[in-house]
Amino acid sequence: MNTPYPFTAVVGQDDLRLGLLLNAVSPAVGGVLVRGEKGTAKSTAVRALAALMPEVAVVSGCRFSCDPALPDPACPDGPHESGTGVSRAARTVELPVGASEDRLVGALDIERALSEGVKAFEPGLLADAHRGILYVDEVNLLHDHLVDLLLDAAAMGASYVEREGVSVRHAARFLLVGTMNPEEGELRPQLLDRFGLTVEVAASRETDLRVEVVRRRLAYDDDPAAFAARWADEEAALRERIVAARALLPRVVLGDGVLRQIAATCAAFEVDGMRADIVMARTATALAAWAGREEVVEDDVRQAALLALPHRRRRNPFDAPGLDEDKLDETLKDAAEDESGGDDDPDPDGPGGGVPPQGGGPDDGGTDAGGHDDGGTDAGGHDDGGSDAPGRDEAGSGDAPVPGGGAGEQRPARAGEPFRTKMLSVPGLGEGAAGRRSRARTEHGRTTGSRRPEGALTKLHLAATVQAAAPHQRARGRSGRGLVVRRDDLRQATREGREGNLVLFVVDASGSMAARQRMSAVKGAVMSLLLDAYQRRDKVGLVTFRGKDAEVALPPTSSVDAAAARLESLPTGGRTPLAAGLLRAHDVLRVERLRDPSRRPLLVVVTDGRATGGVDPLALAARAGRLHASEGTASVVVDCESGFVRLGLAAQLARDLGGGAVTLDELRADSIAGLVKDFTAAGRAA
Repeated sequence: MNTPYPFTAVVGQDDLRLGLLLNAVSPAVGGVLVRGEKGTAKSTAVRALAALMPEVAVVSGCRFSCDPALPDPACPDGPHESGTGVSRAARTVELPVGASEDRLVGALDIERALSEGVKAFEPGLLADAHRGILYVDEVNLLHDHLVDLLLDAAAMGASYVEREGVSVRHAARFLLVGTMNPEEGELRPQLLDRFGLTVEVAASRETDLRVEVVRRRLAYDDDPAAFAARWADEEAALRERIVAARALLPRVVLGDGVLRQIAATCAAFEVDGMRADIVMARTATALAAWAGREEVVEDDVRQAALLALPHRRRRNPFDAPGLDEDKLDETLKDAAEDESGGDDDPDPDGPGGGVPPQGGGPDDGGTDAGGHDDGGTDAGGHDDGGSDAPGRDEAGSGDAPVPGGGAGEQRPARAGEPFRTKMLSVPGLGEGAAGRRSRARTEHGRTTGSRRPEGALTKLHLAATVQAAAPHQRARGRSGRGLVVRRDDLRQATREGREGNLVLFVVDASGSMAARQRMSAVKGAVMSLLLDAYQRRDKVGLVTFRGKDAEVALPPTSSVDAAAARLESLPTGGRTPLAAGLLRAHDVLRVERLRDPSRRPLLVVVTDGRATGGVDPLALAARAGRLHASEGTASVVVDCESGFVRLGLAAQLARDLGGGAVTLDELRADSIAGLVKDFTAAGRAA
């Protein structure tokens, strides 16, 4: 057995260590989500926590870790008699991102269930994690069907396994801990809300701390056992403190004044539902117990808010996490004055008591991720004679070239308000990663047929199985009511669901787009499509073209946040090398087909169809479009042309691409055009 890295040997990361320790003191807090960049000891700290957890008493021989003092009456290994059991260490069970449904919830032997009526059940990871820790590394990459199962288990405290009317239930109460790198994509809001606390971690920029991290890691790698022995006393002391805090926890008083502060804070930050209030109350109580106090004070509430609210106040995927600490302090002060009539007497002892210091946490005060916003809208660049007045921003200041930028380059325009877009999908039937955009053969969805299982049977097609077994009953000597079923009779259900796609945006950032003040609306439309891609679990990429060439502003990624940030800071101006943009997109898709051949692409070209530069630029763009069409790439052109005189160039480009075109107005799901036109990307594909 490998010797784990000691928890007390982790350098810095005070928020991370505190969040984990509070859950060890009070599992009712609800787990913790750790967000941060690569190489910041996220997984190391989580795995080290298991050695600090108090032992649990279990019924001897029970595969579902029943408590001997109160055994589960529905336990598949039961019934158990109340009495003494055995003690064992608390488990930390890791859920791999690519795990199957059966690995998570367990599997039933369908053949024995049909032929013998026996519920032969093999427990899964949820059973192993009962009364312990369920750890999911890269939880944001977890497939949707596994997320659904986790949500059900977390909400009900139990896991249900059902196969064609045969059902098994067992208790599944666990401490959910997840780690993720936000650059690789965000987490579904439903699962995000299930984490009691969230902490942001980042590598220290202090030289001494970084040196100490390297020194300790090298020492551990050289001799793990000797390194762990050096920290044995600190580990034992921390373990004893957790036990003492658990014993003190029931005696901690949560006064009415503190409850008012909690409620006022949640209301001030406009969090959804009441779970935040409950989690804050439990966290503040755990903080007091950890500090050795029997009463919750204001600083406990403040710290609880910093841990429990950042991931609950996010209004959409593009909002930056974090809390405005000045607003938090003001809210707590106002609530305290309301309770005491203006005479606020803080606890003289302060929060102290050994709460680990909370410093260095990245908190941007809730500002937007884009960061490059000057409130301006771009004025006419290389337009073809538009009569609009020079653009003015909301504050009334005119556009100005970016200092040091190229000729005609304008400041980034602010994105318009996002809206709900129409459904764009890839035609045909794919076999890509689970998502919510295009039709695909999946493990989950509606049943469309049956086939012989190639490996373990996961989804039984009952009617097809009975039909296959029925002709052989007399030859097999059937005499009773039961059906004689053989392995060759079993049929796997084939299902159709939805897949996630690679949505590659090709955005015209030239002067013609800046003219007529269109870029704000264009960015708003692309931002809306990015939000739609986030909800449908797509990968996204961004190619922009202006001036003399095109560039990959963002290689294909699962991080829609990163795409939104790049779009927000995108400047405009210069010529319109449309062909270069399409050819650069072709290169990106060629590489992605090699990396992930099962993920089908959807090309979204955002342009007015104009092209400048070189000899016959429109003909070059048409040839580039036909290149995409020849390879069967599904595409849609978002036509940004405006004004009374329209050239129809975007519609012609859509025909060259073999796809369809939709105007900015038609892109809205609630537009009048959307009521009568059901747009499907590449609808003309054979």
